[in-house]
Order: sequence, then C-alpha cells, then structure tokens
Amino acid sequence: MTYERTRTATRPQRRKIPIPVAVGIAAGAVALGYHLSSASFASATRNIRPRAIAAMAAEQIGDLRAHRPRRPGPPPPLRGGHRDADGRVQGSAARGITVVDRGVPAVANLDPDMRRALGRAARDAARSGVTIYINSGWRSQKRQQQLLDRAVLKYGSQEAAVRWVATVKTSSHVSGDAVDIGPPSAIAWLSRNGAEYGLCQIYRNEPWHYELRPGAAHAGCPPQYPDPTHDPRMQQ
Repeated sequence: MTYERTRTATRPQRRKIPIPVAVGIAAGAVALGYHLSSASFASATRNIRPRAIAAMAAEQIGDLRAHRPRRPGPPPPLRGGHRDADGRVQGSAARGITVVDRGVPAVANLDPDMRRALGRAARDAARSGVTIYINSGWRSQKRQQQLLDRAVLKYGSQEAAVRWVATVKTSSHVSGDAVDIGPPSAIAWLSRNGAEYGLCQIYRNEPWHYELRPGAAHAGCPPQYPDPTHDPRMQQ
C-alpha cells in the first residue's frame, strides 16, 4: 500500500489578548475620539504587542485627564476687598464698585458725609447717562503701605513716590476721606459738577482723586495743589 502523506493546512494562531488589555485598547479608542475606524485601528495595531497597546491607551487617557477643563474654583471671599493673613479686610475696590455697594469695605468705611455726597452726585450723574465708579476708596494701613512700597520701586525713591502715593499717616484714603473715581466720563462730569456736592479735585496730577469740601457748594472748590507734596497735610 502506498500511503499518501497529507498536509494539514495550519492557520496562524491568533494570540488572545487578556481582558484587562482589551479594555485598555477599547479605552484608548475612546480616548482618541474614534479618529480611526475599527478596520484601520486593527490594521494599525496588528504588529504591536498587547502590552504596548495598553500602555498607549493609558497614555492617551492620561493626556485627556490632564487637559480636560477644570471646574471653576470658589469665588473670592469678598468682592472688592483684600484680606490679611488674619482675615482682616484691607479695602481695595474692584472693578464695577459704586457708592451703593455698602457691603464693600472700600465704600462702607468711607466718612459718612463723603459717602452721602458721592451718592447724591452719582444719582444725578446717572440721569445724564454717566456712571461713577469707585476705583479706590477707604484703605487699610497695610494696603496703603503696600501701594507706597510699590511706588518706591517704580519711581526709585520715597521722595518721588509720595507725589503719587501718600504715607500711611497722611493718606486721606486711610482716614476714609477720599475716593479715586472712573471712568474718564465720570471724572469729566464730576470736574464740572462736583463743587455742587462738595466734591473737589485736590491735586492737578490726580484728576481722579476727590475729597469732600463742604463749603464748595457756596464758595467753589479751593485751588488745586500741583501734587500731594505741595499739600501741607502731607508734611506730617
């Protein structure tokens, strides 16, 4: 008898991928946003070891987690106020603060007469389509010192800095007797009408700086100083 040797066609055995690795591959496909179709994905990964595929998937997921938008943090503890380490409010106004924002220390700690005069002016200005914002009002001593220290760095000496920022002892912001206002339309309106409310520009180099002079309603505002260094009150 003649025995014919028969060949059994053998198909290449497909390597089974462990379940955790398969999950990693699927997650990688999701992380990639399905940029590859299932056929092209299989073709692209045919010659890559399963562990390498799992590592790629993990890397893609990590990238997505790292770059996904973060949830917004909590709002500031108090609008318009800076806090010391012990929680005391220093009083620096934020954008959009007006005289009606009584909960903001920069406004609440102003001299009451100053606040009332500014309130009357703000109401009348609003009838003319002008909003008066308080860019800076009352300040704590610590806040004033911070501003002076910055001015010294900017201008090179305290002698030059006090033309723009008063010392803690002489600042009318610390005593609650001054406001810095904006925008330019409000400054222009108050320069024309401020005396009627007793609100006067004190320094020519600071057209935004206003203080209360009650007699101005009858006698007009006093002459302006070129800058704070010419103000006798600043010589203390």
